[in-house]
Amino acid sequence: MNSIKDKKYYLMDSDSVVEIFDSNISGLSSDEVKKRQEKFGKNELREKESDPTWKIFLESFKDPMVIILIVAAVIQIITGSVMESLIIFLVLILNAVLGTIQTKKAESSINSLKQMSVPSAKVIRDGEKMTISSKEIVPGDIVLLEAGDYVPSDGRLLEAESLKIVEGMLTGESEPTEKSIHKLDEDCTVGDRVNMVYSTSMVVNGRAKYVCTEIGMDTEIGKIADLLENTDVKQTPLQSNIESFSKKLGVAIVVISLLIFAIQVFRALTHPTGQDIKAVVLNSFMFAVAIAVAAIPEALSSIVTIVLSVGTKTMSKKNSIIRKLPAVETLGSTSVICTDKTGTLTMNKMTAVKYFTYDGSSLISRDVEDKPVLEDISFDKLNSEMMLNYASALCNDSTVSEEGLEIGDPTEVALTVFSDKMGYITNRVRDTFARTQEIPFDSDRKLMSTAHKINGKNIMFTKGAPDIVLSRSVKVLMGENVVDMSSEILEAIKNQNEEYSKNALRVLAFGYKEFNDEILDVDFEDNFVFIGLIAMIDPPRKEVIYAVSKAKSAGIKPIMITGDHKTTAVAIGKEIGIFEDGDLSYTGQELDDLTDEELDKNLEKISVYARVSPQNKIRIVGAWQKKNKVTAMTGDGVNDAPALKNADIGIAMGSGTEVAKDASAMVLVDDNFASIVDAVEVGRTVYSNIKKSITYLFSGNLGAIISILFAVFADWSNPYTALQLIFINMVNDSLPAIALGMEGAEKGVMNRPPRDKNEGLLGGGTLQAILSRGVFVGIAAILAQFIGMKSSPEMGVAMAFTTLLLSRTFQTFACRSDYNTSFGIGFFTNKYVLMAVVVCLTLLGVVLLPPVRPIFMIPAEFSTTNLLTSFGLALASVACMEAVKIIRKNR
Repeated sequence: MNSIKDKKYYLMDSDSVVEIFDSNISGLSSDEVKKRQEKFGKNELREKESDPTWKIFLESFKDPMVIILIVAAVIQIITGSVMESLIIFLVLILNAVLGTIQTKKAESSINSLKQMSVPSAKVIRDGEKMTISSKEIVPGDIVLLEAGDYVPSDGRLLEAESLKIVEGMLTGESEPTEKSIHKLDEDCTVGDRVNMVYSTSMVVNGRAKYVCTEIGMDTEIGKIADLLENTDVKQTPLQSNIESFSKKLGVAIVVISLLIFAIQVFRALTHPTGQDIKAVVLNSFMFAVAIAVAAIPEALSSIVTIVLSVGTKTMSKKNSIIRKLPAVETLGSTSVICTDKTGTLTMNKMTAVKYFTYDGSSLISRDVEDKPVLEDISFDKLNSEMMLNYASALCNDSTVSEEGLEIGDPTEVALTVFSDKMGYITNRVRDTFARTQEIPFDSDRKLMSTAHKINGKNIMFTKGAPDIVLSRSVKVLMGENVVDMSSEILEAIKNQNEEYSKNALRVLAFGYKEFNDEILDVDFEDNFVFIGLIAMIDPPRKEVIYAVSKAKSAGIKPIMITGDHKTTAVAIGKEIGIFEDGDLSYTGQELDDLTDEELDKNLEKISVYARVSPQNKIRIVGAWQKKNKVTAMTGDGVNDAPALKNADIGIAMGSGTEVAKDASAMVLVDDNFASIVDAVEVGRTVYSNIKKSITYLFSGNLGAIISILFAVFADWSNPYTALQLIFINMVNDSLPAIALGMEGAEKGVMNRPPRDKNEGLLGGGTLQAILSRGVFVGIAAILAQFIGMKSSPEMGVAMAFTTLLLSRTFQTFACRSDYNTSFGIGFFTNKYVLMAVVVCLTLLGVVLLPPVRPIFMIPAEFSTTNLLTSFGLALASVACMEAVKIIRKNR
């Protein structure tokens, strides 16, 4: 057998393909099969081993801030501060467990692909038909197919009788593909290779015989599996920002801590106090550790996870299920949405929208509308509209139950619904005029005919491609009269057909003829009386037009990527607003001919891609990502999975394959583009809320650091113990930070452009807010320590701690908005903030209880006056924060 890799079998005749594989119509011999199984292996998909759970768990501790905390905790254990260390370790382990569980929840996409494999196949071997496991198929096998079978491998058709196959998992289109055995004349994409069959596609009509050309990972489905395995999962902007920020913060904390340590030791050496040098070094070191603990927001990871979870719950109410938490925030920074057409922008349901008949002077084109049910459907004189309805109902194998269950070819279902809408009721027409004979549809003839007894006459109805029906029509039904088909009438009908085709309508022509009692065969399909045309389309969803407009106003570019034909895609794109004047459209074949430089140059003008391959989709997504755009990709088929995985956020359809869902970060329950735009709004709000939580945490931590640094340079005692700082960071701060994550959307959130994906966590005014608020919190704590030290150093520590805790708690109100005061956005609009503040004040009350005071180094003489002083200083710091907003707003 010759080398067979990457041959284009669809460009060869079937006999040549059989010869290439050293096979024949009687199939391979048993000995030859064994040789080929040894050479090519089994017909199955390979899967890489996933990382073990322990490795995923340990990777959670790679974060620089986590490493610093671990070092600090170990040092505290060595120095005897066991309680503080245990609390730190408990939080770190909890975060690691949560992260591991989240990672393991993402099931393998390749697993889902393997589950789609066909369990058995019918082949011819040693001249006999037999059923084998599909894993045992080898290249060169002669495989048999019939309606209801899944195709077990890729292959070139040898025989095909009325064969229709659904290849949606590869092409993304639900419409069955009509197959033939004739060789093709030019290169084309998978969806246009009508003489090939592909693994995991399904036969819905007819029977066939083919020679196996590819198995396992060499099949089209195998290529997709390979793309999935070799596609790296992209970090979301939030993940990238947090990782980058953690590294920078980690370095800064280490530098500051070492600097403080050096200053303390230098001061002790240059200004001896008689204290043992070892004790001085140890105290200085613990002071530096306290700085590290104060600077690191231990609960940040948990708080971000919780805020994202809140966003997930909100999105679920808007028909969007989040599989990977960071995807909630990613949506908020989305700049480009690459969306499938069928089912997402459209209803995924072929619908008859126009019909027309000849009235003697012109074609009468009408919109399909609901009409009252006709009481009588039997007339002595048949007119063109009635005959068109008879033809659509009778020359049709589909059914629609009273419950709305649709069975059959989508195009025929559309004809059944058409007759029902027109008032004829398909089932009633069929009961009245039973089918007596039929000539089934054939992809070569492109016709289907059925015979019925109507008003005592044998009438054969025929439907098919307009060019075929018109070429065989000799007369035209004009109202209730039959007239000869003239060149003028024929030209008028053809012009109307072309007009509908330009608008991406799928057109079927109908004709009829009377006959005697002959047995029908294909030779009877001639000399028709032309009845009329019915034009169909998969119509856009009504809400999509507004959603596209809303996305554009939010600075998001929607792009259609579909397996459908370019004409249809562009027509739909124009109707819903995706494709505008000056925009470009490309097919997958045309895209392959573009260099990367040419694609980059035209990228922002291309709004529609048609007849695309999985590789095309990855290239499109990658091209936008090179422009630094956060790109979302929707899809439902196996062919979409690699691009879904490669995109910044993959969005699978709820009705789609498990493979697509596994590769995605989000699942759209209602398959509706409008729901994506709603989810973007939630995503923007979630990111805004995360930044509010981060501002809250870091401004509080900055306040603590400022007061500690002041104490160092003022030669005061450390204003806080490590336990006090851990209590504030992980217990007291957690609830307000989470409550800020419950804020509703601010006005105009969808009228702003997407933020730059490289904008750091501290961008967009966040750093300025942290600095100003941190300064106010720090000043309040410094004043508190100064006032307390007049009584004793211990009282100074107690008042600094109490004031810091209260300042950070009341700061929750200031953090609700960067522009409006708490009263400006509505003091009571977020009940969770009020509840969090109440709980924090209660926790302070618990800390101040006599039995608990010693744990937190609060002296017994701490009085109500001291507490009220701390309250006053804390409220003053928050008042200053709100004043800054007012000044900034009035500039």
